[in-house]
Amino acid sequence: MTYWLTADHHFDHFNIIQYCGRPFKSLEHMNQELIRRWNERVKEGDTVYHLGDIVFNKAERGYDYFADQLNGKIILIKGNHDDRADVRSILTSCTINYFGIDWYCQHQPEAKFSYNLCGHVHEKWRVKRIGSKVIVNVGVDQWDFYPITFEDVLRVIEETKRGEKYER
Repeated sequence: MTYWLTADHHFDHFNIIQYCGRPFKSLEHMNQELIRRWNERVKEGDTVYHLGDIVFNKAERGYDYFADQLNGKIILIKGNHDDRADVRSILTSCTINYFGIDWYCQHQPEAKFSYNLCGHVHEKWRVKRIGSKVIVNVGVDQWDFYPITFEDVLRVIEETKRGEKYER
């Protein structure tokens, strides 16, 4: 079993393509490509921590329509677009202890712990340091529209500490 991290799919949100410069030809192209890339990595026994904004809040098709097409068990941390009646998560944040590190997870970036995972900021940045605290954006816009692992998070933190450039 693998644990995955992701955020900001915005399924069925046409304007997100333009807002974030996403490389998709249409809304349906985006939806299908996001599903394909998710399922390419995530297997049935895996767990995905989705840090918010999985489905656009004004979309005709709801959470279940998309979740039924995605592999793995989804643990949803609510984002600012997850106020739909069919989104049944009550989580607004959580802390995950993985690799002996407490990872604070919530949709919007906030340096509450030494290591913070978020979405919400889309294409703006991958890693941000605030003093000794580190915030990693796990949103799909920063990760070629794929979910990532904790190993990916640790790698990008190390690359940032060394001042290395990384491909987006």
